[in-house]
Amino acid sequence: MILALLLLGLMALVAPSMSYSCYGDISTLQAPMMSCTAVRAPDCGLAMVRKIAEADVVRLRKYEIPIKRVARNLCLDPALIAAIISQESRVGMLLDNGWDQERHKYGLMQLGREQRPYGMWDSEEHINQCSTILVLAINEVRARHPTWTWDQQLRGGICTYRAKMGNVRVYEEDPCDRDNNYANSVIRRAQYFKRHGF
Repeated sequence: MILALLLLGLMALVAPSMSYSCYGDISTLQAPMMSCTAVRAPDCGLAMVRKIAEADVVRLRKYEIPIKRVARNLCLDPALIAAIISQESRVGMLLDNGWDQERHKYGLMQLGREQRPYGMWDSEEHINQCSTILVLAINEVRARHPTWTWDQQLRGGICTYRAKMGNVRVYEEDPCDRDNNYANSVIRRAQYFKRHGF
């Protein structure tokens, strides 16, 4: 009996269940998809996002435990971390020894060259570093826009994360005004990953 309880406690520590987040429930967010013009055809539409998420969820299983540990420590939805990993690097598929094609960004969550990376490109330490930057971005938007709803703050935080990773200062009224499609794609992926165990 005691051994069984210890085992259950250890399982909860190693692979924690995250049914909450300090930043709201991502599954309730609305994320309109961009229209599929000839220019954006390869990366638009709900069907395309779903197809990418279906392929990426298999690769994400390798990182599920570290993602969930980081998420628990930061009070962040693990599905959101998984979605950014999918959006930024297709779970490492687009990387060459951890770097993007231009060698400007590094790791699963694409840390900008200006920031010193912690750990290997696919390590829990790297996931924690980038997820911490995401939390700081969300909190920065919360501080700048206290009257926004939590979903506006979360969406703005996602856009601010992207800008920070690209070393772009974001202090406009709406951090997503440059590319709302990025936030929508991340949200749609996160909703898919949440339905599939993240």
